[in-house]
Amino acid sequence: MSKSPDATLVQAPGVTLTIDGRTVVGRKGRTILEAALENGIKIPYLCYHPRISRTGACRICLVKVNDTMFKTACTEPVAENMKVVSEDAELAAIRKDILEMLLSEGDHNCLYCDANGACELQDLVKRYDAQMPTGEFPRRKREIDEASSKGLKRNEDRCVLCGRCVKACGEIQISNVWQFTGRGSKTHLTSGLFEKIGDSPCVNCGTCSQLCPTGAIMPQLPLGNGFNWELQKESSICIYCGVGCKIDFHKNKEGMLVKATGNGDGPNEGHLCVKGRFGFDFMQKPTRLISPLIKENGEFREAAWEEALDFVAGKLKKIKADSGPDSVGALASAKCSNEDNYLMQKFVRAVVGTNNIDHCARL
Repeated sequence: MSKSPDATLVQAPGVTLTIDGRTVVGRKGRTILEAALENGIKIPYLCYHPRISRTGACRICLVKVNDTMFKTACTEPVAENMKVVSEDAELAAIRKDILEMLLSEGDHNCLYCDANGACELQDLVKRYDAQMPTGEFPRRKREIDEASSKGLKRNEDRCVLCGRCVKACGEIQISNVWQFTGRGSKTHLTSGLFEKIGDSPCVNCGTCSQLCPTGAIMPQLPLGNGFNWELQKESSICIYCGVGCKIDFHKNKEGMLVKATGNGDGPNEGHLCVKGRFGFDFMQKPTRLISPLIKENGEFREAAWEEALDFVAGKLKKIKADSGPDSVGALASAKCSNEDNYLMQKFVRAVVGTNNIDHCARL
């Protein structure tokens, strides 16, 4: 997992500069973009992300430095008494041209895109009133792979070659699945030597999809339906192992779980494994049991909770009385909540009187 840039720069001395006439203090070694964001100034960008190394590829964050130079804010370090202009008519026109060039290289149909409502390109297009250019343009090789992987799907019609997925895979997950190949207008994304994601060494952690600013790499069909702006987010702790990854669950208006994403405030710093990101489909499976079953004469029958609990309690009491508490053992499940698992171990230790408790994640 990559190290947060804040970890090494907390003690860095301050550098005083002005951004849009406002005096701000940035830390030495930080970039103009980072100093601006830390001071509440929003410079637009696409290729930048705080969890990966600096790229400077998209040129959306272009700013004027000391009235004479154009610099990419995501790569240019701050300097004492630096004067920065983050937005004016000339910069807005440049950004609009860049966005229209990006639109010309793909097929960005916002009505039929899974990322609609959560697309950074879409936000910038609206902000700068960029239009889809007319006419013929050189197009790179575009690949659509929506079926080979159980976790991810790729649509290069929406790719803007920002490189976030490449660095996310190489610097955070360290799997190095995603790469760029080709030159000029023929540059395109590829999963290494493998044409399909499902044939590659991808471990389906989904970090690339979480960092992708468009809909080029997306999780497979969400568990439920709903526009991104309608989803409600609730934070929790992942249930699958002892790391304690902080995770955000996104639910639609009907209360159905649509997706899970990593939360940057936890020890995982926003990263998740395949279980954390995709291992919650069981919650809405139609085959999931919703009532207790008791087996009689080789057949299961539905029972009320009171009957089932009384039945289990009676059996456990008899086993404990006949053979002692250590004759009882319990296995907790990662498909139960953390609270349920806590109560399970409390019940086994305090009520039954044994330490015979284990968990499937450890096994």
